[in-house]
Amino acid sequence: MTGFFATCPKGLEYLLRDELAALGAEAHEALAGVRFAGSLETAYRACLESRLASRILLTLSEFDAPDADALYAGVQAIDWSAHFAPDATLAIDAGGSSGSITHSKFAAQKTKDAIADQCRERFETRPTIETERPDVRLNLRLHKGRATLSLDLSGEPLHRRGWRREAGEAPLKENLACAMLLRARWPEIYAAGGAFIDPMCGSGTLLIEAAWMVAGVAPGLERGYFGLLGWRGHDQQLWQRLCYDARERASEGLRGLRSCFFGSDVDPRMITTATHNLQNAGLAGFVTLAKQNVSHLQRPPDFANGLVITNPPYGERMGEVEELPALYRQLGDRLKAEFPGWRAAVLTSEPELERALGLNPDKRYVLYNGALECRLSVFAIRGRDEAPRAATPLSPGAEMVANRIRKNLKHLRKTLAREGVSCFRAYDADLPEYAAAIDVYAGVPESGGAVQSYLHVQEYAAPATVDAGAAQARLRDLQRAACAVFEIPRSRLVLKTRERGKGGSKYGRFAENDEYLIVEEGGLRFLVNLRERLDTGLFLDHRLVRARVRELAHDRDVLNLFAYTATASVYAASGGALSTTSVDLSPVYLEWASRNLDLNGYGTDAHRLAQGDVMVFLREDRQRYGLIFVDPPTFSNSSRAAEFDVQRDHVALLEACGNRLRDDGVIVFSNNFRRFKLDVDSLQSTFTIEDIGRASIPPDFARKPQIHGCWLLRKLGT
Repeated sequence: MTGFFATCPKGLEYLLRDELAALGAEAHEALAGVRFAGSLETAYRACLESRLASRILLTLSEFDAPDADALYAGVQAIDWSAHFAPDATLAIDAGGSSGSITHSKFAAQKTKDAIADQCRERFETRPTIETERPDVRLNLRLHKGRATLSLDLSGEPLHRRGWRREAGEAPLKENLACAMLLRARWPEIYAAGGAFIDPMCGSGTLLIEAAWMVAGVAPGLERGYFGLLGWRGHDQQLWQRLCYDARERASEGLRGLRSCFFGSDVDPRMITTATHNLQNAGLAGFVTLAKQNVSHLQRPPDFANGLVITNPPYGERMGEVEELPALYRQLGDRLKAEFPGWRAAVLTSEPELERALGLNPDKRYVLYNGALECRLSVFAIRGRDEAPRAATPLSPGAEMVANRIRKNLKHLRKTLAREGVSCFRAYDADLPEYAAAIDVYAGVPESGGAVQSYLHVQEYAAPATVDAGAAQARLRDLQRAACAVFEIPRSRLVLKTRERGKGGSKYGRFAENDEYLIVEEGGLRFLVNLRERLDTGLFLDHRLVRARVRELAHDRDVLNLFAYTATASVYAASGGALSTTSVDLSPVYLEWASRNLDLNGYGTDAHRLAQGDVMVFLREDRQRYGLIFVDPPTFSNSSRAAEFDVQRDHVALLEACGNRLRDDGVIVFSNNFRRFKLDVDSLQSTFTIEDIGRASIPPDFARKPQIHGCWLLRKLGT
């Protein structure tokens, strides 16, 4: 099987993963894309049939590229005559940075030079750079000292279907339109006899993609250009067969397509544009278009159910428009008046505009229209007499907590969005009388489902001097405030009480509920259990520590001590570790660790799990490691191991780690004992020590900078 990568806008990864799996691929989502393995036929079908992907990349080579010379050598190591003729036209897309290579244009130039020099030496000719529809397009990605060079089988973005001859002022990309349709469950609505309405249809993107989707028209069928066509490895017979099969399916699907599509727009120019695009897409007879203001929107006769979906103007792309809230109110009023029992979906970038609709969304999804973060709100439209009761107003205390949480979120939102963080701390006893920590865990959605966020609330036990009744009232206020801010039901809030300074087990059993939630961090997936254990399986404050482990793990054998659920081992594996060994005393946590490794495709012999006491393991093991991650509990008195106290025993622990460390290796040592003092005097004769504690605290924990400490230790003389 061959390795491929399908790129897509952020927010579409899980939908794309499921789509590629349906095409026969072994797919795993990543940030802004999906890695998948399969045959050449699988990749060809993805080019032809994917409604969500932006590009399909065939990985040619991955190699170390810390500098320009290494990049040049890695590119020259590829036999380019196997991929294109020496005089072919060529384009190179480059992105990222690596070591001393900080400019993508320079990286693309260096790649071109390496290819041109090889062709000139072997064939006395060289390819010509052509940015528009070249014979072959290459994709270079640089990241943390590594280069990935791929062949772009799509050649140009797959959202260019071939039907669009004209566009509006702010056209919706076709793959984003398909994501909206899938999130709104349009195929199910069509199968149930429903109609489709876009009351602000613009150039007709949603109408065309909706019709093609239910008719089974392959979205790439009308494209005249693919990058694979100029590739020397191209299988023309296979491609022609797939195109023929796709045309047969499209013809059959269009013959059975119902005329249940309705579009309107207030701008007559958009109606003309949509008409032309529908003709190009072969759909002119299936769609009814009208010049109409949204205030005149009506349910079409003979349809008792259906979907109203639209991408209305929302300011950033169209210029700020003072009338926008009024437009949204008109749309909401018409939906409530004309479409009870229908579903609706509206894409917008501003919560204020969504609120102007006057509807309560059942689900929200974060999507990206280009670089613009948007929210798709999906509604089950109720009649006016079915409107849900208004929520009871928050008490003054609850409102005070809610305002503090909102303030924290406002401060964090851009950073969390930029870094793709969906599990984070939103509040940590910021108001002393409301003494609890609130963590947010966003579950990975199932196919076609919505992101389900959960709140993990840890109450800090109140001092004996605090009235128990007052403490309980404040805790109730805090829970109501959290549910109100995050707009989640009380059933998705998990409450626990955490004693301060009691020592004992690092993890702590809490209840007997085997309920696991899959969450994402750093492009990886992990199982958390919010109810069964005091700690959930993923220490959120160690997010940056895990990222540092991933950076250091490349081409190293990694040892993870007190491994818990092996989240650091998964990070190390994703960073290119040669192997990982995870050691923990608990068989329960090792089973959990095994599931985390499997969840990310690392359930192989290279990633070993070992049950036992850490100190015994270090004495008996004979392997040497390039990276050792050790994150011990503050105190442990398990009957299966010697008593451990991190302050008392850390020197012996780290010296034992040093015996298993390669001369050029590094130890990452962290712990959460807030009064911990590293015994530098005892360790400095063996190690150089770098304190990275402050740099390892994520922004959502910056209000409690002493939550953990972290150090890098290397052997002296290295």
